[in-house]
Amino acid sequence: MLKHRGFPGRLPGTDSQFTIRRPNPKGVTPLTRRERFRDRRSADRKADTAFLAALWEHFGDAPFERGNLDAGRLSWLFGREVVPATDPFDPADYDALLQIDEAVARASFPDAFDPDWTP
Repeated sequence: MLKHRGFPGRLPGTDSQFTIRRPNPKGVTPLTRRERFRDRRSADRKADTAFLAALWEHFGDAPFERGNLDAGRLSWLFGREVVPATDPFDPADYDALLQIDEAVARASFPDAFDPDWTP
């Protein structure tokens, strides 16, 4: 499992986790598309924005390996803002390649691309 050095581990001041420390001994947690409803808590929306901003700052529009990125946090963006970069794609593989769909991400989370935005 690739560890993304320099990537934030969590949203400061919250329990919103962005990375994991070690591989899951029971197996890799698969990425699944989670539906985001309009009534989500503002803290969850803020965590999604901060996570996408960190992804953009760290990887830009280049494909990146899933590695130690948290499956739960990725699943909130998976299938919309973060898409598979290869075909076939294994959602239960730490080596799977992902990519940010910039047009969708900018439409969904414009604050994540604002250099003056802070979580």
